[in-house]
Amino acid sequence: MTSTQAVRFKNQIVALWKRFLSIRKKDWELSDYPVVIREHEFDAHFSSARFKQHRFVAYIVNWAVTGGGETPEDALRNLQINFQTIRDRRRLEGKPMIRPGVNGPIEFATQELISANPELNEDFIRRVLNLDWVWISDESSLWDFHTDDTNEKMWAKILEVYGVDVSDIESARLSEILNRIAATGWSADGVPGK
Repeated sequence: MTSTQAVRFKNQIVALWKRFLSIRKKDWELSDYPVVIREHEFDAHFSSARFKQHRFVAYIVNWAVTGGGETPEDALRNLQINFQTIRDRRRLEGKPMIRPGVNGPIEFATQELISANPELNEDFIRRVLNLDWVWISDESSLWDFHTDDTNEKMWAKILEVYGVDVSDIESARLSEILNRIAATGWSADGVPGK
């Protein structure tokens, strides 16, 4: 057994134990979950100044909830913040919390806004993002599609392709950008106002 397999096996034993203990109550805190803190390896692909790589990462085993920091305490503190955010959101939505130790769901943001104009959506993906296909949500932004320090190249490309300035959209959310382009009368055949 490799060291990676041994760590995974240990994590799954801890997750099973936390799941067993979770039967005793219904309102779980972060301390009820199997949490691991480890030193994070730096990724050279994300060397841009806008990407903050933390030295430590804390995560809940079997659930994609993490927190990063320069110390183990910082990572755990940020994990607590992210956990509380998820907990509050699930309460607002009337959803139960994920039981400790089980596989937490991967939840995608909605596509309500982004689906308003599917032809423009496809055209933007092909002509601006230079991709054949990509899944985007209402929360997707220009930042998700490049590693530059600014969105200037993307703004220039949008201006070139659609003749629309979107540099004032601070969130850089694609749903807002596509809405502005659509508001100019964009049509699938490239003739404005149709």
